[in-house]
Amino acid sequence: MKNSDLVKRDLSVLWHPCTQMKDHETLPLIPIRRGEGVWIEDLEGKRYIDAISSWWVNIFGHARPEISDAIKRQLDKLEHVLLAGFTHETVVELSERLVKITPPGLTRCFYADNGSSAVEIALKMSFHYWRNHGQTRKTRFISLANSYHGETLGALSVGDIPLYRETYQPLLHNNIIAPSPDCFDRAPGVSYEAHSRESFSAMEDLLAQHASEVCAVIVEPLIQCAGYMRMYHPVYLQMLREACDRHGVHLIADEIAVGFGRTGTLFACEQAQITPDFMCLSKGLTGGYMPFAVTLTTDDVYQAFYDDYEKLTGFLHSHSFTGNPLGCSAALAVLDIFDREPVLANNRKLAQCMHDLTANLNDHPHIAEVRQTGMILALEMIKDKQKRTPYPWQERRGLKVYRHALSRGVLLRPIGNVVYLMPPYVIIPDEIAHVVNVAREGIDLATRD
Repeated sequence: MKNSDLVKRDLSVLWHPCTQMKDHETLPLIPIRRGEGVWIEDLEGKRYIDAISSWWVNIFGHARPEISDAIKRQLDKLEHVLLAGFTHETVVELSERLVKITPPGLTRCFYADNGSSAVEIALKMSFHYWRNHGQTRKTRFISLANSYHGETLGALSVGDIPLYRETYQPLLHNNIIAPSPDCFDRAPGVSYEAHSRESFSAMEDLLAQHASEVCAVIVEPLIQCAGYMRMYHPVYLQMLREACDRHGVHLIADEIAVGFGRTGTLFACEQAQITPDFMCLSKGLTGGYMPFAVTLTTDDVYQAFYDDYEKLTGFLHSHSFTGNPLGCSAALAVLDIFDREPVLANNRKLAQCMHDLTANLNDHPHIAEVRQTGMILALEMIKDKQKRTPYPWQERRGLKVYRHALSRGVLLRPIGNVVYLMPPYVIIPDEIAHVVNVAREGIDLATRD
């Protein structure tokens, strides 16, 4: 079958996510028939390096045999069973292993099937915890400017991406937005740590003012991924943990995008040596194989719901596919790879390679900065480097980079004017070099006029 044949069928029946469908009158869809390692291949045999891990999920690339085999074995035993009043060995084993590898004190796992739902669970659980403790005034949440936590209504309510917030504002809960510790706008000569420390004063003021009505603070540790890959220092998390404890407010760590080795440690919170009250995980949890998510929390939170049925204190949340055995088997295979292979040590070498190959782009006249945390690297295009004048979003400079990269066999999907690399952990230095060269070519083309 030709690419064009499947595209024609697709456009007659499908509505794609995060897409203005009219674009595809001039920007053809790419039908993919197979993947292997860092590569995906279309129907006509053209191959592309998947430099964004197919939206940040395929941490070990495509068609990883160990994960495929684990799911196949599970299929022959049990494909699904409800998790209300029932259990199965695979979900118990996964929960035991997650409790062992996540920050100490996270002892309970509540499963869902996507990252937004994991965030919804954390929000509801925090609110309900305080309700069960008689603190019914606690109904709001604090999140950071420029944050993203998903696209269900509760998750959107604690996000701050203008497009989403402005469109759906009438449906969203009235939460509180704190200034971000994003280090992009730090003064010349100011370190990430100093800027992040200084930024915390605004959060401290909001907690002091609103603690009696706030359930929790929710943050993406270290990197605001959908928020243009903006980054900050771990010290902010340390200060936030201490302040949340002092003011009697929960801390929710949304590690959906940054967990499982992306930032250089298994979980980003480890770099601040903190334990949140809730940790949300998805994406890399199953290596991109299955829609799956988990919200981990503490025994203190769990005990707030542990009571007689008649008292109606039980947590009210369910998914038909909660704890799905196929998702659990994929997640266990992912954890086995981490146990068996020196993934984090190899990632440090790959991250250094990404750093070295992009270092000279700091001097590019239309790149504001090259920033990196672990296996995430971002190149922010800018109109005027001296004045820090951004390109208007309507010019869609990132789309020009995307088009050029596809023509050169690389999948890059910029966020606005930010070109980022978030490759599978199985990429090799020669492939990184090709991706960087293609990104440089695309940026040159996009910023030429």
